[in-house]
Amino acid sequence: MLYFIGLGLGDAADITVKGLELIKKCNRVYLEAYTSILTVGKEKLEEFYGKDVILADRDMVEQNSEEIFRDADKEDVAFLVVGDPFGATTHTDLILRARKEGLKYQVIHNASIMNAIGCCGLQLYSYGETISIVFWTDTWRPDSFYEKIAANKQRGMHTLCLLDIKVKEQSIENLMKGNKIFEPPRFMTVNQAASQLNEIIQKRREAGEDLAYTEDSICVGVARVGSQDQQVVSGTLKDLMEVDLGGPLHSLVIAGDMHPIELEMLREFAVDRTLFDKLLNDAR
Repeated sequence: MLYFIGLGLGDAADITVKGLELIKKCNRVYLEAYTSILTVGKEKLEEFYGKDVILADRDMVEQNSEEIFRDADKEDVAFLVVGDPFGATTHTDLILRARKEGLKYQVIHNASIMNAIGCCGLQLYSYGETISIVFWTDTWRPDSFYEKIAANKQRGMHTLCLLDIKVKEQSIENLMKGNKIFEPPRFMTVNQAASQLNEIIQKRREAGEDLAYTEDSICVGVARVGSQDQQVVSGTLKDLMEVDLGGPLHSLVIAGDMHPIELEMLREFAVDRTLFDKLLNDAR
């Protein structure tokens, strides 16, 4: 059997009882190590599971899945995913390939940022389409996700923004030369994402466009959701450009229409509570 096992969001102990029992009986255990990270390293997982863990990078998962599938028709193999196994398209594609190979598989679910983001106080049923924000470069500054934010805003929905992760990435120079030299890991922060979002609206303002959001729109930044040092901060987009939420991983939410209970929760995490006092008074 091939097991796709969600690890949750915090540390080694966030795995479900079922997931842990299955890992202990598996012959090989792979950890997908590029779409997300836990707050602990591979060594801590190995200590907790009592098993060796093999890191599965992008190349292995997307180009060399036969290594993961090897002998999975004869023995038990675990593929571990931070969050929930269906949190990334990559994992769905891997399951499709396993099905084509005729392999039996089982999915063990766990918490992911898609539901744990409820910790910020904005209700899960009021979220629209989720977007991803990537690191800009000097020559590549994509903003196609803006239209999705605009569509969510028009319907009064919140927008969850998943922030870029660069793990085992190569520079253009090393890629062209075929050098297996990798850049240090980078994880986008809330203030970096907020700054890019601000640049997008400044450009569209100069072009005379109607704006989906402004620097005064209410946003929420979260960091290390599910861990003991989880951080939540609410304020305007301008406020979030200045916050420091510490280490990865970070996510950002652009709020849509808000119920008074949502406003009360955001007030608890506010950079400036007077802002939410005024919004609450207006809502009542």
